[in-house]
Amino acid sequence: MAEKMTRPGRGPGGPHGPGGPHGHGFQKPKDLRGTLGKLMRYLAGYKGWLMLVLVLLVISSACTVGGSYLLKPLINDYILPGDFPGLARMLVVMALIYVTGAACTFGYARIMVRVAQTTVAKIREDLFEKMQALPLKYFDTHTHGELMSRYTNDIETVSEALNNSFGSLISCTLNFTGTIVMMLVLSPILTLVTFAMLFVMLQVVKVIGGRSRRYFAAQQKAVGAVNGYIEEMIEGQKVIKVFNHETAAKEGFNQLNEAYRQAGTRAQIFGGIMMPVMGNLSYVNYALTCCVGAIFAIQTGAFGLGDLAAFLQYSRQVSQPITQISQQVNTILSAVAGAERIFEVMETEPEVDEGKVQLVRATEQQDGTVTEADFHTGVWAWKKPDGELVPLRGDVRFDHVVFGYDERKVVLNDISLFAKPGQKIAFVGSTGAGKTTITSLINRFYEIQSGTITYDGIDVREIEKDSLRRSLGVVLQDTHLFTGTVADNIRYGRLDATDEEVEAAARLAGADSFIRHLPDGYQTVLSGDGGNLSQGERQLLNIARASCANPPVLILDEATSSIDTRTEKIIEKGMDRLMAGRTVFVIAHRLSTVRNAKAIMVLEQGQIIERGDHDDLIDQHGRYYQLYTGQMELD
Repeated sequence: MAEKMTRPGRGPGGPHGPGGPHGHGFQKPKDLRGTLGKLMRYLAGYKGWLMLVLVLLVISSACTVGGSYLLKPLINDYILPGDFPGLARMLVVMALIYVTGAACTFGYARIMVRVAQTTVAKIREDLFEKMQALPLKYFDTHTHGELMSRYTNDIETVSEALNNSFGSLISCTLNFTGTIVMMLVLSPILTLVTFAMLFVMLQVVKVIGGRSRRYFAAQQKAVGAVNGYIEEMIEGQKVIKVFNHETAAKEGFNQLNEAYRQAGTRAQIFGGIMMPVMGNLSYVNYALTCCVGAIFAIQTGAFGLGDLAAFLQYSRQVSQPITQISQQVNTILSAVAGAERIFEVMETEPEVDEGKVQLVRATEQQDGTVTEADFHTGVWAWKKPDGELVPLRGDVRFDHVVFGYDERKVVLNDISLFAKPGQKIAFVGSTGAGKTTITSLINRFYEIQSGTITYDGIDVREIEKDSLRRSLGVVLQDTHLFTGTVADNIRYGRLDATDEEVEAAARLAGADSFIRHLPDGYQTVLSGDGGNLSQGERQLLNIARASCANPPVLILDEATSSIDTRTEKIIEKGMDRLMAGRTVFVIAHRLSTVRNAKAIMVLEQGQIIERGDHDDLIDQHGRYYQLYTGQMELD
């Protein structure tokens, strides 16, 4: 009777499912100025370095443009007159200029790499920190792939833009401007010829670039579909083999792969012809300029051979920045679009916590007063804003609670129940009845629409969320183990637990026996979510983790649903010891596990339709009776 909650954005048809894009093609940002302003705030701490980068860029461009101009005096004043000593000096000057330009280029590139990597590291840190403050609802409505793409695709595009594109864009702009100015200085007439060819080149860039952009966007969409399908098929490989669907899986992949091939072919064709076309047009421009310049020099005599050589060098240089600027602008716009998606996450409203009541360790004195104690001693107590300490008892009450994940669809309707200290309360019912939702509300993972939930008479909204959740131990149906040792995973329940406490928690959960049979015992390293363990063994570690936390209130969300009957009997005594003296909420998969519950709540369609202990409910011959007898027949 595992309960699955329907939430938007989770299915395969979601924005990043098998049919949606996983990568990002060229995409314009919605708010270019605003996003650039936010990026600039991250770069504000590097103003001095950025000013130095700008100076180095100007010097580098001046050296590139000025070095070409020196061809004019080199030919006119030294080569043609035969002044070889002067020629040698001029060559030395040119070499120094180009070396200076290369040094400046190397310098600003190194600085930008350092600034870029430090900046994206800070963005990545802020993004991760922000995600820790987001409510669980945010992760329910956004796919894992969508969130991971913020750390991979989006941050990578920002890094690439900061590393190369911003500097290259400024450099190309300076080179292009300087080249045009020097061409006008050398010959306005020949510059008009070059401008005519530049106009043709710009039209070519516009046409080819537009199609290339479209096809690359289609390619990105196709690769997203292929990646999503592969991910889904790999995760479901066992199901595919069980039902002999290998052929159908291959056919589905071949269709998506062929669509990717076609989109990729078109994208690469138009992406690959840009440079050859521009290169050939540049040669045409060079040849045309050479012919016109030669005629002009012969007829007027005022235009020297050195002038023509320098101008021809500029005519070859002038087309290069056009293509580069177009490419860098696209890269920067894609980076800004990626940054925009990152900042959207950062600007999401964090989980609101207006609670003031804290959970602390306390010691009860002989006179009946309660004083705060060391974390490892004493008992749990609530510390109110006025400093009053109230021992934690574990009394949880729902009073006419109404809740829905979507305000238009009610999931829980008028729920009222109470769990006195030390009682075991069980929830049973069909899938989707609202069992898991009730336990999520105790943790305040979601906020109720109406009614109240109290904990020891305190409205849970008045309790700090960290304190509230520290007092609740949860064993989830879906286990998750982290990369690390077995001991580390158990210690996740309480990070300061000693090795002895970890082993005691494992013994209490019945996990100690199988752990000691692992290759390195408690120091065995787990990876891949504990893929080398059985589902039952992983769940035992999950229970041991909750035991290590030693919480006053325990929530078991179908904790034994993945454990076979024999294993369940092994841990039954340990679970009883774990639950002793604690208020326990149990979502039952096997009804035989809740027979000893103080109260059993039967839920259907978000309402409690029956309540009572096992014997009372059996006598009623209602829904519980039907579920229980059906369960026994299945067993």
